[in-house]
Amino acid sequence: MKLTPRKINMFNMLKLPSVYILGVRVTDITKDSCSVKVKHRWINQNPFKSMFWAVQGMAAELATGALVLMKIKESGKKVSMLVTNNNASFTKKATGRITFECKDGHLIDDALNKSIETGEGYAFWMQSIGKNEDGIIVSTFNFEWSVKVKG
Repeated sequence: MKLTPRKINMFNMLKLPSVYILGVRVTDITKDSCSVKVKHRWINQNPFKSMFWAVQGMAAELATGALVLMKIKESGKKVSMLVTNNNASFTKKATGRITFECKDGHLIDDALNKSIETGEGYAFWMQSIGKNEDGIIVSTFNFEWSVKVKG
């Protein structure tokens, strides 16, 4: 079964309701990239009338994590995945519709293959860049993911 934006968004609605309620939605996913959109609204804003940093983090993490999940699913193996580290920088107020895009799908394959071959855990970094409707970068998130074959 292919992982699609609709299936991911439905999963979020059922298993991660806060993500869904705050308006975080996957809009596109391919083998190398994933796009996630979130609109600045009253429910996800900070006292300064811009999007709360944690909501941006949810969208950014989803853009990277959906790719990891897709690659694990394609491998046919049982693999655990976990964020082990992250950092972020904020360069502009996040208002309007923000799109987070991760283009690091190619980085997952090597770590996943090594883990499948050796049974050990492997870590790798992925980046998700958030842009507003004018294409201006509002935030950049980096996530260190760890994958390890179960059992």
